[in-house]
This record gives sequence, C-alpha cells and structure tokens, in this order.
Amino acid sequence: MRTGHRNQRLTELADAIRDCVRPGHGQAHTAELVREALRPFLGVPGLLREEQRRGDPERYLQHVLHVEPDASFSVVALVWLPGQQTPIHDHVAWCVTGVYQGAESEQHYELRNSPEDGPHLVPGALVTNHEGEACGFAPPGDIHLVRNCGQDTAISLHVYGADIGELGTSVRRTYDLPVRSGAAAD
Repeated sequence: MRTGHRNQRLTELADAIRDCVRPGHGQAHTAELVREALRPFLGVPGLLREEQRRGDPERYLQHVLHVEPDASFSVVALVWLPGQQTPIHDHVAWCVTGVYQGAESEQHYELRNSPEDGPHLVPGALVTNHEGEACGFAPPGDIHLVRNCGQDTAISLHVYGADIGELGTSVRRTYDLPVRSGAAAD
C-alpha cells in the first residue's frame, strides 16, 4: 500500500474501497459503491493527522492519503479555507467526494456549442454537501466547480479512480469559457 499516512482508520477505509473497485463494474456504478463505502468514515476522529487538517490562505491544500498499488484508486484529503474554490474542471476518472468537516458547494455545468455563442457553459444543479454527506460521478458530464461555502475550514475526502500520486491531480482539463444562462439545448 502506497500511502502518505498509515493508521488503522485509513487502512479500514482503503479496504472498504478496495472491495468496491472491481474489474467489470462501470465507472458510474463504481462511484456509487465507493460513495456508500466512504460515508461511515466521514467525520470519524483519527483519520487525519493535525497537519493534514490545516489550511493555507493562498489555496486549498491536497494531501494524498493512499494510492492503491495497482493504481485503481487514490484517497485524497482536501482542506479549504472559507471561500476557496477550484476552477471549473472535469476529471480523468470517476470521483467520489465526502465532506469530513464543514460544508462544500458544487456547481455543475453543461458544455454547449451554438453557432451564435460558440462553445460555452450553462450552469446546472448547485448542490451543497455538509459533514457526513457524499456524492459521486463519472465522466463524461462531470464538469463542475467546488468551493467551501461555509465560514470555517472545510475538509473533504476524495476518492479517485486514478493514481493521484503519479498524476498529481485528477483534473483532466479546466474550462475558461463564457457561462451563459440555461436555454434550450443546442
């Protein structure tokens, strides 16, 4: 087990996820299974060391907690100070996010292209998850922005179907396109 932090709780979490990540499962089904496996670990004391719970005033911080030896999944803790957010982005593989502490909002987007406006993003659902709540998704259609929407530090656990230790991030691409209000599908 490649990991940045070994403890019994983290080992239990990796074991629970490993049982969900099996060849032959589609990405969306795997994300749903992992979401259910992650929930019991959200907010559980002792999963993170104190230094993995501190934020940085410049940007949200990523701590790689575990990378499965066969690179089938990675567990990452993200620490967000109030107002910190990602750019609009999508992912290289399925992803499950669970809020360990605080609250996060997730703004979904749809990529559209029209002769009048060219490529642009249309906002979709805005979801707020609080401590103990988890969500999951799989590409395509996973364009979103995540932010700490609370007044205190937020910590989330992310499980990616990729080797984040090797890749450094699960982001496939970021989107710097105009955002237009929803209209009929183009």
